[in-house]
Amino acid sequence: MERDDELLSVRVAELYYDENKTQDEIGALLKISRWKAGRLLTQARERGIVRIEIVHPRARRLGLERRLCERFGLDDAVIVPVPEQASGVLSRVAQAAADHLTSLRPVPRTLGVSWGRTLDEVAERMPAGWATGVNVVQINGAVSLNRRPGTAASMASTIAQRAGGQAVLLPSPAILERLETKRAIEADRTVADVLALAASASAYLFSAGAADRGSVLVESGYLASEDIDELVRKGAVADVVGRFIDANGNIVDPGLDERTVGLGLDQLRSARTAICVLAGERKHDVARAVVTSGLCTVLISDEATANALLEDE
Repeated sequence: MERDDELLSVRVAELYYDENKTQDEIGALLKISRWKAGRLLTQARERGIVRIEIVHPRARRLGLERRLCERFGLDDAVIVPVPEQASGVLSRVAQAAADHLTSLRPVPRTLGVSWGRTLDEVAERMPAGWATGVNVVQINGAVSLNRRPGTAASMASTIAQRAGGQAVLLPSPAILERLETKRAIEADRTVADVLALAASASAYLFSAGAADRGSVLVESGYLASEDIDELVRKGAVADVVGRFIDANGNIVDPGLDERTVGLGLDQLRSARTAICVLAGERKHDVARAVVTSGLCTVLISDEATANALLEDE
């Protein structure tokens, strides 16, 4: 851009954005055509003279969404700005997930869900009447060994009730101490029927936890902090529906995985719609493991997480 044109672009931008002048009015004031005024406005945006920021809490970063879909082969991505108070990022991402579910077409007749803090937040933001006749089924064991705020049962029930459907709960712990016990539970007709329904769900909604001592599986009493330390030594970076994976999406402890109740990761990888909801800096490595190993078709997250995923471009 020539220096004279650059200065003229500044003047056009000031008149258009600060003074609310039309392009016709700007042309008359600056003695240029309305077409040149429009071209200079476009150049002002392209050269960074003007930066437009949408600050509504439900705004999205469409450019990042497109790049994520192109880079990782996702069907869709929903990326929200990080608020000034980083502690509010989970609320924004959870609201974005609720909005996405509400707009999902076709409406899933059976929605498979995992559990945890993030999905508790999503459930609370689902509006009453978000759909009609959607049944929600748990896809992994969720009977908590400790009393933690929010439960898998109440989360699934909330999403289902607000869609006029029913929740189908999986009456089993997430992880069992003995493989024989796990096999016996999965052979029970009630549990087997729930798992079969989960395997046939038309869409899945899940989050993923960081492999650290803050894991919800520690909080719920399934694993001790020392167990997590050992999983990390084996390369664990995340747990997805209770199954611990490394950065490449591989199971790090086959013995533990065999004692975990619920759908396997291959079923998520083969699903037509698998929506993963992740928020915050703690989940950057988690997000990378999930998207690069094909565990989701839709990622709902925040701008900082998206930039971390794309930083190797």
